[in-house]
Amino acid sequence: MARKRNARDFDAPLMHGDHPRPVTRRQFVAQGFRTGAAYAVGGGILSAMAASPRLAQAALSGDLDSQLGSCGIATAGAGKIPFICFDLAGGANIAGSNVLIGQEGGQQDFLGTNGYERQGLPGDMIPGLVDPVTQQDYANFDLGLGFHLDSAFRRGILASLTPGTEANINGAVIPARSDNDTGNNPHNPMYGIARAGANGSILTLAGSENTDSGGNSMLPAMLYDPELRPTKVDRPSDVVNLVDTGDLAAILSPRDATAVMESIYRLTGRKMTNVNTMLAPTEDAAMKQLVECGYLKSADIADRFAGVPVDPSLDPEIVGPAGIFTDAEFNAGDRDAREFQKTAAIMKLVMNGYAGAGTIEMGGYDYHGGRRAEGEVKDFRAGRCMGACLEYAARIGTPLMMYVFSDGSLSSNGAIDNTVEGRGKGEWSSDNSSTAGSFFLVYNPGRRPTIIGATPAEQAIHQQIGYMSSDGAVQRAATPAANNVNLLVNTVILNYMALHGEQGQFANLFPNHGLGNGAMQDSLTAFTPIVNGTIANPV
Repeated sequence: MARKRNARDFDAPLMHGDHPRPVTRRQFVAQGFRTGAAYAVGGGILSAMAASPRLAQAALSGDLDSQLGSCGIATAGAGKIPFICFDLAGGANIAGSNVLIGQEGGQQDFLGTNGYERQGLPGDMIPGLVDPVTQQDYANFDLGLGFHLDSAFRRGILASLTPGTEANINGAVIPARSDNDTGNNPHNPMYGIARAGANGSILTLAGSENTDSGGNSMLPAMLYDPELRPTKVDRPSDVVNLVDTGDLAAILSPRDATAVMESIYRLTGRKMTNVNTMLAPTEDAAMKQLVECGYLKSADIADRFAGVPVDPSLDPEIVGPAGIFTDAEFNAGDRDAREFQKTAAIMKLVMNGYAGAGTIEMGGYDYHGGRRAEGEVKDFRAGRCMGACLEYAARIGTPLMMYVFSDGSLSSNGAIDNTVEGRGKGEWSSDNSSTAGSFFLVYNPGRRPTIIGATPAEQAIHQQIGYMSSDGAVQRAATPAANNVNLLVNTVILNYMALHGEQGQFANLFPNHGLGNGAMQDSLTAFTPIVNGTIANPV
């Protein structure tokens, strides 16, 4: 059946009759009263280091260069795969209409028609059928991971990719419940990614919001480390400010500016030996080291960034005639442009080795109760941003792990939106945590990442970690992650480590991980390693 209703501005705030008026920051973001300001992790240049950005070495004097590590300053990143996660605040659709999730046999062990209807797909658009216009199967695997042919995520991703880039992308989906309309889900894995070794030469973590997680959802309490709290960055100018070398670098040559900063560092060290902090010996030493390291970091920044363009909006790979975004769409001043700008800033930072991991929060994904078109428009926008990250990784030749999650999910009652943007799909009628799931995509410059398994049947159950029932509900006993968001995070971290061939260290780094023994962990791992020792050597 079809219903008519007045058109609305899809980016206007969402007022649901079954929701209370928003009070908290998370509620404002989820319902679109606030934009999901953005940002990721990092600090970094690309233009001057495009060939091998993570191999670039600082040129400080030898004695100081050797001291960078003791101050926690990585001269070339940590040699780990860049990690970016998308936090879609509000309870976005992921399963069925976007990423395919099947029964025990994997993505192609299709659900029943009623299950797909619940996930927003009418009976004539379900996987296994063929689109009457394009003659393509609705189950599409162009990105390695299966998406619905008309998935707004998929359409958005492909709109940002150069044809051929998709051949080096693959992914996995994790059916997993989480609570609706709350930021209390401990979804964010960044602290665990940092514990696994991800780091940057300017920042370790960053996020779009000024929260402990950097996004809308929380982080697992057992992973919290106050020293890793993300730095908030939410516009291209903030990227420039992260590596601001000050007036000194504008007056002097980069070499002379670095020399002056080195001298300040040495003088400070000598003076600090005579300062009485009135602290205990260990605390005294730690305090003095913090002061000295601050000056050393300033010298390192002056050395590497003086005179180097870092503004993402001026990078021709990102913005311009040959860029991922056109000048017109990047500078339009609308909601799309704001999301593109924050995504560009994150790409510029994370993938050049100057930060370890970052969160891009996008708000307004509590889009039930209106036309299906609203969800399609917002999902396409998110897909454009996801695809931009993958395309940028391809352009600079670095691997990337990109993880997408949301707080809860939603379901359809079968009513069809036949507007142009509604695309003849089911309208989202209510929140529904049982249809939830998360997914990750991996880009590898050398080849498409390889799913574990000797046969297609084995590979199918590694690409879909868990499963749903025929009627489209998460089977809670399928995996530890299916009904526990903390364990979902641990599953993502395990897969990140497996991309480096380091899953054997998982139990040591996360002793109370809850993912069972080695055999269980193997069943929760999707890919064979894509790197040999450092990310500079893709397999």
